[in-house]
Amino acid sequence: MRLDIYLVYLLLRLFGLLPLRWLQGFGALLGRLALRRGGKMARYTAVNLQIVQPQLDEKARSGLVREALVEGGKSITEIVKIWGAGAESALGLVREVRGEALFEQALASGKGVIIAAPHLGCWELLNYWLCYKTPMAILYRPPRIAAVEALLRKVRGALAPEQVRAEGAGVRALYKRLAAGGTVGILPDQKPRQGEGEFAPFFGREAMTMVLLPRLAARTGATVLFAFAERLPRGEGYRIHFLPAPEGLDDADLPRACAALNRGVESCVKLAFAQYQWHYKRYSADDRPSPY
Repeated sequence: MRLDIYLVYLLLRLFGLLPLRWLQGFGALLGRLALRRGGKMARYTAVNLQIVQPQLDEKARSGLVREALVEGGKSITEIVKIWGAGAESALGLVREVRGEALFEQALASGKGVIIAAPHLGCWELLNYWLCYKTPMAILYRPPRIAAVEALLRKVRGALAPEQVRAEGAGVRALYKRLAAGGTVGILPDQKPRQGEGEFAPFFGREAMTMVLLPRLAARTGATVLFAFAERLPRGEGYRIHFLPAPEGLDDADLPRACAALNRGVESCVKLAFAQYQWHYKRYSADDRPSPY
């Protein structure tokens, strides 16, 4: 590990001693500052919420933008606690698990499990919880700074998932794991690369949507569950949710399957609306005009 990355690790360990409530409070302040500055994060959030909540008046939408930015700020600073305190300690922040029986039944079936985890709440804590229950591989794109991978392995420790790159060999590894009854995790709302997606409705407007997850489900017969870790108020911890996949997600017809995939994400988002990563350019596409 590079010296500068190791120093970052030491700082994470130090500040990870702080109460979650303090860290999230600082994050909320960052979110308010982002709103005041009116930069890209605030602009993209406002555009997205205009698209998904067109019925709201200006006052109500402005309040929702503020709430979303506050939660977005919390998602940045709370990671200090999740990474810095250590994986086992972070698991102590889980106060409740809803739908856990769905997960246990899926594991027991031996058919393989695909966890669709949207950009919602604290997905890093969800990773810890899942890896505590069963070995898991996650599909990911390498960070721009290669040395950050060493930091991630260090902070995750024994509860680190196997990281599989989103490319040919990595995708084949996912198929093999599922065929053997294993578990994989995928971000279902990650914008796919050119030629690797289909347009499908997401909160009433078409968005480029990945086809990999529906194909994995169709070809392996694995059980798909949606999951996220909801941030509880006042730094009280987290509530993990598991939801069943909508009908049609494993359909051979990709537009229908992708529409079902997006409905699954929507079902999660509606349970913790402001905690979704609304500053993500979800509706951008290479061959269509961007709303941003």
